[in-house]
Amino acid sequence: MICQAFINGQQILQILHWAQPRPCAGGVDRPSLREACINFAFDTLRPNVFIPECEAFPKPVTNPFLTLKACFTPKLEAEHLRRGRLGERAAKKHLQRHGMKFLTANFRSPRGEIDLILRDDDCLVFTEVKTRSSEDWQRPAAAVDAERRGRLSRAALDYLRLIKNPPVKIRFDIVEVLLSDGAVREIRHLPNTFPMEKPLRYG
Repeated sequence: MICQAFINGQQILQILHWAQPRPCAGGVDRPSLREACINFAFDTLRPNVFIPECEAFPKPVTNPFLTLKACFTPKLEAEHLRRGRLGERAAKKHLQRHGMKFLTANFRSPRGEIDLILRDDDCLVFTEVKTRSSEDWQRPAAAVDAERRGRLSRAALDYLRLIKNPPVKIRFDIVEVLLSDGAVREIRHLPNTFPMEKPLRYG
């Protein structure tokens, strides 16, 4: 992050003070935190950096790095959730087009969560959707590690118990959804990607 590259802790305190949304004594609104960070980062490359004083400054925060992170986190989380919902909708439509019957989405139990649950003929399909904008580091499916598989398996057992443990086959699928400029670029369905995590079993 640009502000971390050039700015020390004391300077971040000054940024946080200056970035508060309340107006200064002169009646001028302060800039947004992002704008203040960028402006101040470039100002540190020049001599005689000037930070305006204002009587409306709040008391200093104890950890400027955590406060700075907190200011950006809501926006990042909102974007992550929006991207996840987009991927789940695209995955659902893709699977339905291939003949699978949609049952429910975002099933939650105390032991885990399942993105999509569908039926494929006589098989109940528990589907994990992984949505990414890039594959530079790894494929989306690689994020489904042993811990995640365990949570999916336990959530699947909770769902089966909820519907009275019917005598059906089950499987775990992964759907990779790749985005480009906020739109779905590619969908990959990976059926029967992994078995129920041991020592759990059904049937």
